Amino acid sequence: MAFVRAVVLAYEKARRDPAAALAEAHISPQQLRQVDGRVTAAQFEALCDYAMRELDDEALGWFSRPLRWGSYGLMSRASLHAPNLGVALARWCRHHRLLCDDIRHVLSVADGVATLALEEMAPLGATREFCLVSCLRFVHGYACWAIDSRLSLREASFPFPAPPHARAYPLMFSGELRFGAPRAAFSFDAEYLALPLRRDEPALSAMLKRPLPLTVLQYRRDRLLVQQVRGQLLRAASPATADSLAAALHVSVRTLHRQLQEEGASLQSLKDEVRRERAIEQLRRSTRPVKQIAQDVGFRNEKSFSRAFKGWTGQSPGEFRAGAR
Repeated sequence: MAFVRAVVLAYEKARRDPAAALAEAHISPQQLRQVDGRVTAAQFEALCDYAMRELDDEALGWFSRPLRWGSYGLMSRASLHAPNLGVALARWCRHHRLLCDDIRHVLSVADGVATLALEEMAPLGATREFCLVSCLRFVHGYACWAIDSRLSLREASFPFPAPPHARAYPLMFSGELRFGAPRAAFSFDAEYLALPLRRDEPALSAMLKRPLPLTVLQYRRDRLLVQQVRGQLLRAASPATADSLAAALHVSVRTLHRQLQEEGASLQSLKDEVRRERAIEQLRRSTRPVKQIAQDVGFRNEKSFSRAFKGWTGQSPGEFRAGAR
């Protein structure tokens, strides 16, 4: 409800009555006064859509001048034909500066981590929290839609103390949440920047008829999840579990299994694939006993390892090593 009240502030700033917008979203004046009140994603989408059109301001009063209806659609179209997500986000940052002087989007990459940060160039007033949260969700939602993949976040940070409604933030941002940070930002694995955009003009036209679900709800599918799980398994010093992998990737165990299934994979098949790669590498490049290699790649004994290896390659470990030599 705190974000609903922020929309009402936009009406107060414009000296307009929010009654029609609240009615469109089925939010009563009594609900508006509830400190711990909550609304559904559909109600919030309806409220914002009506308010942005009625006030002709997609920024809902955040900035020193309105962002006229269609501004974010224009930015989306300008980034649509980029060769990959990195170029698309760079264009988004540049084009937002043409429309707004109050905040600046900055994309940076360091040590394999990409960060999209917001620099405040002017005071944002009473709607500061709603502005910063929404701007991050706008660009994150567009990025997910453009590559047709969940952009899993490592961290989302905000330059204000945790608000009373902080428990709503995990619904909007995956990964670790940090309040009291120097600036608003989110970070993610830089590998996402190389993903190609998968949308075209007809898809954009369809999305712009109802764009707000992208900013209200998190995207589900993650096209890099299989690659990320394999990377975690390869880097793990000891056999990884579903719990440890889910924690490292900032998702629940249930979500991990579901998204792997959507990508045509399973955790067990990926574990077997990584075990196979490790075993083959060691048999080819070392003289270590088979028993030690079996333990190193996660098997309890040499017999079970030999049985699994023959299933993978059609040869026993000893036969494979002799052939490789």
